[in-house]
Amino acid sequence: MSGPRCPQCAQPCASPRLLPCLHSLCEPCLRRLGPPGAARPVLCPVCDAELSLPAGGVGQLPPDCLAGSRGRAATGCDLCADGAVAGRCLTCGLRLCRFCCRAHRRQKKTSSHAVTELENTKDCSQAGKPLLCPSHPTEELQLFCEQCDQPVCRDCVLGRHRQHPCDFTGNVIHRHGDALRELLKSSQQHMDTLEDVLSQVDEMGGAVRSRAEAVATEICLFARGYMKAIEEHRDRLLKQLEDLKVQKENLLHLQKAQLQQLLLDMRTGVEFTEHLLMSGSDVEILISKGVVSSRLTKLNSVAYSTHPSVDDRIQFSPHERAGQCCGYEVFGAILNKVVDPARCTLHGEDLHSARQNQLSGFTLLCKDSTGERMGRGGEAVRVTITHKDKRDCAVKPTVCDNGDGTYCISYSPEEPGLYAVCVCVKGQHVQGSPFTLMVKHKFRKHQGVFHCCTFCSSGGQKAARCACGGTMPGGYQGCGHGHKGHPGCHHWSCCGQVKESSECLCGPPSDTSQRSLLRTVAL
Repeated sequence: MSGPRCPQCAQPCASPRLLPCLHSLCEPCLRRLGPPGAARPVLCPVCDAELSLPAGGVGQLPPDCLAGSRGRAATGCDLCADGAVAGRCLTCGLRLCRFCCRAHRRQKKTSSHAVTELENTKDCSQAGKPLLCPSHPTEELQLFCEQCDQPVCRDCVLGRHRQHPCDFTGNVIHRHGDALRELLKSSQQHMDTLEDVLSQVDEMGGAVRSRAEAVATEICLFARGYMKAIEEHRDRLLKQLEDLKVQKENLLHLQKAQLQQLLLDMRTGVEFTEHLLMSGSDVEILISKGVVSSRLTKLNSVAYSTHPSVDDRIQFSPHERAGQCCGYEVFGAILNKVVDPARCTLHGEDLHSARQNQLSGFTLLCKDSTGERMGRGGEAVRVTITHKDKRDCAVKPTVCDNGDGTYCISYSPEEPGLYAVCVCVKGQHVQGSPFTLMVKHKFRKHQGVFHCCTFCSSGGQKAARCACGGTMPGGYQGCGHGHKGHPGCHHWSCCGQVKESSECLCGPPSDTSQRSLLRTVAL
């Protein structure tokens, strides 16, 4: 007899029971999952879901009725074992095919039995033997306990379910079946949604793969183009290097040829002169003196460099931007210019003077050994500004690389006085460094009313004060108008300034008062 097999042991199911995940196992396999009431969850061998077994053990799991009915349906008719089940004897519980149903009614012993015809799949699934109560094996489960939510038999209703509301299964199946159908409908909707999402996931997976392939093609094209650009840039750099080498070699060859020719001429003149002085007579020396002197003088006046006309300063800067090549930005440039600190110069109005607490600055221009502007940045520039009288007083400057060979140095001194400024490139002082910087007191702008003289502005009050709070200084020189005994006209003198163009309120000053205006009076 064939029937459903246990997914764990692959043997025909013996008393299969349902797990919470709706998969069924045979009872022996269920016992091997774990002891009754185990605290730790067990895994379903079919779906690997975590499950908790009932406290009463696997016997408390509901039986898999469908698996049992599938097993019974596979055996066919209980009498002939050949025909398909088409009815059931309600008296003896046998499943019968159509032929055996008619024979069952004709036989004398069973002619009084009630045989029911099964018309649909559901009736066929119920054509098996009745489900018996596990507590009362001789009683069929025909009632349903609402309080315990489980099928019971008549003995159960008379026993521990006596006070519970119970009804026949046929009366409650509609209500409970409708609830299951609603849950089924909701689950089916979720299934449709999940299938749609899975379809979208599959489509997105295909789109991701297609897009990845397209991007991979783009990357390969980019890499090939970039490598081609790099190779072309490499060839260009090598050609540039070769041209630079040939140029330097040609200059050296030219210098060498000129020096060799000059040396040959010098040697010829020296040898001729030495021979003349050693072997020639006095008359011969005097005869040749003019031409020899002229030749040696001319050779000695020839200007020549005591150093090679070029140097070996050829550098490669891999981080230098080199523009575009085949549409790609490339890096790396040959640098044959090297900064010469002794040629670097400083420029700016605030180079030697500044004011207290005011932002000032100057510019550093970097040049190479030939005096040409570098045209690029990146040099190591260090600037220090230290007070000459207060060694612990230093100004922290800011150096801004403009990227074109110039550097802006800005600073804001907090203390007045003399400062020593050092500007170094690659650890060496530039031209004019170190130098002295004079920081003056902060200019204080006068606010308010300015008294031209105590007498004219305040009615002769000697204790009059200017708007800045200072008293009017000065002696009793007069303003040249016959005012005897009042302070002189020291305009703005309380602020340390003199304004010659101002006039006394009583008219133009005399020569004496004009001279007094030129005297600066401190606060």
